[in-house]
Amino acid sequence: MNYLQKLYNISQKQTKNIIGLMSGTSLDGLDIAFCEIEGFGLKTKIKVKKFTSIPYDETIKNKIRLVFAQKQVSLEHLTLLHNFLGNLFAKWVLKTLQEWQISVLDIDCIASHGQTIFHAPKRLHQNDDYGNATLQIADADQIAVKTGILTISDFRQKHIAAGAEGAPLVVYGDYLLFSNSQEDRVLLNVGGIANITFLSQTLSPKEVFATDVGTGNTLLDYFAQKFYQVPFDNQGLLARSGSLNQDLLDEMLSLEFFRQDFPKSTGQETFSIAWIENILAKAFPNILPQDLLCTLTHFTAQGILKALDKLQISKSSVYISGGGSKNMFLVDLLAKKLRIQDFEVLGVSADAKEAVLFALLANETLSDSSFELGKGQYLNPAVCMGKISLPI
Repeated sequence: MNYLQKLYNISQKQTKNIIGLMSGTSLDGLDIAFCEIEGFGLKTKIKVKKFTSIPYDETIKNKIRLVFAQKQVSLEHLTLLHNFLGNLFAKWVLKTLQEWQISVLDIDCIASHGQTIFHAPKRLHQNDDYGNATLQIADADQIAVKTGILTISDFRQKHIAAGAEGAPLVVYGDYLLFSNSQEDRVLLNVGGIANITFLSQTLSPKEVFATDVGTGNTLLDYFAQKFYQVPFDNQGLLARSGSLNQDLLDEMLSLEFFRQDFPKSTGQETFSIAWIENILAKAFPNILPQDLLCTLTHFTAQGILKALDKLQISKSSVYISGGGSKNMFLVDLLAKKLRIQDFEVLGVSADAKEAVLFALLANETLSDSSFELGKGQYLNPAVCMGKISLPI
C-alpha cells in the first residue's frame, strides 16, 4: 500500500493512535505522549495511554543554546542541528515504543512540535519589511523516515501564515478538552514562558482567549544552575529561603512587554539572560542568590497576576500545568490571589498536557473537521493544522 493511500485510510479512521512530541523553551527534554483519540472537533474524546519525558543532557542543551534565542548564529551549526534533533527524536520514539511494547505499526502518526529556536512576532522586531515569524527545528522528514511513521509538524508556521503570531497554540485543544459549563476556567501553563487560555462557562468559542503573559521557568532555572549547580529550584525551596528585592522586581516589571495589548506572544528573546544580567550588573551587583531566586519567582507570579487582573478573569478557577506547577513557592504566591485547582482532575496529566494537545492538533489535521465549532462559528481564524511528512 502506498503512503498516500495509507494517509487517506488514516483520515477515515474513527479512532487514531497518535504520538505527541513536545520540547519547550525551558530545554528540559522531550515529552512523549501516546494518545488514543476518537472523533474530532467537538466530538473529540482522548485517552492518554502512556507518557514519558526524556531529559536533554548537558551536551544536547549546549548544542541548542548555541542557536537558541540568538540573533547571530552559525548557519552550519543550525542546519546540522535541525537534522540532528530530527534523528534524535526518531531514535527516542522508537526506543520508547519498544519499552512500552507497542509496535510502530500500531501508531497512525507522530505530532512533533519541534524545538523552538527563535520567536519573532512583528510586534517585537518592528521591521516593516517582515511580518510575524518563528522557527522550530527537528526535521520531521527525518522523524518520519527513521520511524516509518507519518509525521505532522510546523503547527506554528501555519498559525502565522493564517495571520496570527504562532503562539500560544494550545487554545484549540484546551477548548475541546477542558471547557465546562459549570465554571469559567483559566488554564495556566508555566513552562519556559507562562501562557493562559481562558474558557468561558458559556462554552462559546467567541469567548475563548489565549495569550502569553510573561516569563516562566527560564530565568529561574538558569540562576539555579549558575549558583547552586542544580537543574532547577526543586519545589521553590531555594527561592522561599530568600527575601524579595522590591526595587529589582519593579525594574523588571517596567519592561515594555507588560504594557503591550493582549493577545501577545513572547520568548527568551524578550526575557533573556543578557537582559536580566545587565540589570543586575548596573544596579544589583551584590544581590544574594536566594534573594534573586525569590525575586524572580515573584516576577513570574506578578506577570501572571497582572495579566489576569487586566483581562478581568482573576476570579476564574485556575488550573496550572508545566514545570512551574511543581514550584510550590510560585504556586503559594499565586494562591494568595487566585483560586488554584488541581490540574489532574481534568483527566490529563499536567506534565503531559502540551504533548497531548499537539497530538490533538495532528488529529484535526488528519480529520475532516474544518475546525468547525458548531453553527458556522470558528474558534480562531488562524487555525493550527500542521505539515505532513510521509515516511518514504
